[in-house]
Amino acid sequence: MMKKTLLSLFCLVAAMATEAQTADMKVAVSNQLSVSRTAVPVALQLESPVGSALVMDAQGVEIPCQLDDLDGDGKYESLSFVVKEIGPKKSCHFTVTLSESGQPRKYEPQVYAEMMLTNKKIKSSNKQDLYISSLTVDNGTNPYWMLHHHGPAFENDMVAYRIYFDERQTVDIYGKYRRALELRDTQFYPDSEQKAAGYGDDVLWVGKTFGVGALRGWHNGEMQMLQDVESRTLSVVARGPLRTVVKVVDKGWNARYPDTCTAEERIDMTTYYTLYAGRRDCQVDVFFSRDASEIELSTGLVNVKGSKEYSDGNGLRGCWGTDWPVSEKDSVGHKRETVGLGICVPSSNVISELPADNSNYPFVVGKIAKAMRYHITFASDNETFPEGIHSAKAFFDYLAAWKRDVEQPCVISCSRR
Repeated sequence: MMKKTLLSLFCLVAAMATEAQTADMKVAVSNQLSVSRTAVPVALQLESPVGSALVMDAQGVEIPCQLDDLDGDGKYESLSFVVKEIGPKKSCHFTVTLSESGQPRKYEPQVYAEMMLTNKKIKSSNKQDLYISSLTVDNGTNPYWMLHHHGPAFENDMVAYRIYFDERQTVDIYGKYRRALELRDTQFYPDSEQKAAGYGDDVLWVGKTFGVGALRGWHNGEMQMLQDVESRTLSVVARGPLRTVVKVVDKGWNARYPDTCTAEERIDMTTYYTLYAGRRDCQVDVFFSRDASEIELSTGLVNVKGSKEYSDGNGLRGCWGTDWPVSEKDSVGHKRETVGLGICVPSSNVISELPADNSNYPFVVGKIAKAMRYHITFASDNETFPEGIHSAKAFFDYLAAWKRDVEQPCVISCSRR
């Protein structure tokens, strides 16, 4: 069922006839907007698994691509690549060659993801070495302190995110001064020498808030943590070179918590967090094991202390503010950080946009049959690269353009050559 649902969110490609060893396809990526787009992600769901893929542009230049096994069956069924730029009202054309045999081609990594257990024998916070790909815990087990940086962390050269592996599933952020991959070196906790050398750092205090767009329950008029589950699994299912994908499975979730529910009323919720090379934003895809139309959920943004708020009243919300990124007792070695946070939820899924409270800028969302896609983004005032954003006005202008970009994606068409 999950695999069939995934197909609806990608361009579906017939990989090859059963008697063929290779097959060529033509892929057109069309920008319908009157403005240029950069770092355009292209994701192709393949009907048949492949061993290797080659993508060439119209000039015959090889384009980096990535094959992924997102459903965990041991076969590559998803192909992605990133188009550097498409002009207004323009199209870009590519030839994709798929082979049943071989291995994925190697390219310079433009993204990175990691998850690891805390090695108590190693005192340094940026030299941990117990790397893992997946962890499942039963109801009542909290692995938050077992995991270094409390869950998976993933990045491209502009931004980095992490997800807390507990009932909060909060999305936290790491801001950068320069465009570079850093997490392999800092492991989200740069030391004093790394900070002096220009590495980034954690730039947001999240606590029990939504952070940047965490998805939680909503029942009896209140936000509810994802507390009552049969089990919880968190996995890094794609590690690059062009995108990272982190998967969270809340199996047997009681969406009526703190009320009780029957076994039949429990539901599986699977969430994919996808970060592409060259983009600030993270794509969030949520799938349910059955119709979830009657379930209400909550999401939103942490209310950064003294922040300015932005909303278009139709699913887009943001803030810009300055605060300590850690608690007062941990503030030594840190400075107050200025950040912009954004979330874009489909208007068809917004039940209500609630007024800001002391903790959050909240949404109540729902009307979800089996799947919902929304997006989150952020900027740090520390950014020194040309794309850096340094004021509330500039960030809110970016949010308006960003919403147009995610709600009107490029049109992808595929045909046999």
